[in-house]
Amino acid sequence: MTLRWLMTLGERTRPDTPYAECPPPGEARAAALVDDCGQLFPVLQNWRRQFDSDLTAWAAQVEVDDIEHLPRQVSEDWGPELRLDTVPGGYVVVSDYRDHDQPATNTLHHQVQRPALDAAPGAHP
Repeated sequence: MTLRWLMTLGERTRPDTPYAECPPPGEARAAALVDDCGQLFPVLQNWRRQFDSDLTAWAAQVEVDDIEHLPRQVSEDWGPELRLDTVPGGYVVVSDYRDHDQPATNTLHHQVQRPALDAAPGAHP
């Protein structure tokens, strides 16, 4: 089997939540299977045109060959790694839920944690 990315379209059933719930592949309004993570974005943009401008999608890497015949454990153990939220202006915000090892603490690490741009004195946000 090949390692691919599976994405499902979330459903907003509660207006008080900032993003949509995560349906498993068999229950989602839309699902897509792509070879590369970068291919998720054109699919999401197509869903945005087709369904609504404010979407949440959920994606995970899975070992499957065909979206029509997903193994039972993919649906039962659906635990997406990425949340993709569309925002005004055509942008997509990606939230990564994968566990990542923390890099070793060193001077470079501390420098990376600083804000990339410091506001100029007297500048207004």
